[in-house]
Amino acid sequence: MLAFLVHNSEIDHLLSTWGYFVVFAFVMIESLGIPFPGETTLTLAAIYAGNTHKLTLGGVIAAAALGAIIGDNIGYGIGRFGGYRLLRRYGHYVRIDERRVKIGRYLFARHGGKVVFFGRFVSVLRTYAAFLAGTLQMHWLWFLVCNAAGGIVWATTFGVLFYEFGAALEKLQTPVDIALAVAALGFVAAGIWYAKHKEAELSRLAEAAFPDDF
Repeated sequence: MLAFLVHNSEIDHLLSTWGYFVVFAFVMIESLGIPFPGETTLTLAAIYAGNTHKLTLGGVIAAAALGAIIGDNIGYGIGRFGGYRLLRRYGHYVRIDERRVKIGRYLFARHGGKVVFFGRFVSVLRTYAAFLAGTLQMHWLWFLVCNAAGGIVWATTFGVLFYEFGAALEKLQTPVDIALAVAALGFVAAGIWYAKHKEAELSRLAEAAFPDDF
């Protein structure tokens, strides 16, 4: 059933037509600071590659890593040269409000480059970390090192995991196999819930640290 969905979904047509460019473009757009399904596209492309072998694992990883690095650096530049002026005027269009700016300030003040590296794995930070790094005047060379490392590790980790998952889809025949697949999807859902919970917790801490500032 899962294999049928992969072969007959919209993403199947999109990936079979545009291939690696779709992965690169969607990840890059998300990395610019625009809410967009970049990570979702990476995971679906990796599953598609493992299940159909119409794309290679290396190609998917390279496209995602390149999109992440280029997109983040453009986002960093926009933040560095536009900064708070852009946030106040246009931030609400891309869901960067005062609460998320304070979360970024709170995290960068305490963890610096770690936010850029590990932010690639956290939904709220993956979209906004590069822009906020530029806005908060993080040194570009240090940003580039942390950003490139995070983008490569993130693309490789998600690429390999979901490629293997896609390769296993055709073998899901017994009730035990299907139960394991459902458990894996439940684990992903739990990860999404935890990310939302963590964002709320960080918002409270950031508000306490910057009660008046934007």
